[in-house]
Amino acid sequence: MEQSEIILRAIGVLTETQEMVRRLSKDAEPDIETEDAQLGRLVTEVFPSIEIPAESSVEEAAEATIAALMPVTISLVGAFAFLFSELAEVHDSGRTDIKTADLLQHLALRLSRSDDDDR
Repeated sequence: MEQSEIILRAIGVLTETQEMVRRLSKDAEPDIETEDAQLGRLVTEVFPSIEIPAESSVEEAAEATIAALMPVTISLVGAFAFLFSELAEVHDSGRTDIKTADLLQHLALRLSRSDDDDR
């Protein structure tokens, strides 16, 4: 999965989480199943399956697991860090003319357009 796609999916996670928090603050019961949530789907799709040969030692199994998961973990953390930075920049600048959901939508559109341009 490309980094821009991971960022787009992270935007979905943040948007869904914001909506869930909004519903919780209104004393509504959130009706989102964990396995159906954006975060669950993102993690399931991003993290690879790892096959460890039966004859592997514990050290070899650990090394294979780390080698398979580290790049994906860095990409996922990087996506959320990027989005945090974008949101923090707007917040710290004191802008009140744009809501979080609008900024996330703008970022998603910008990333989608750059992906289309790359093809």
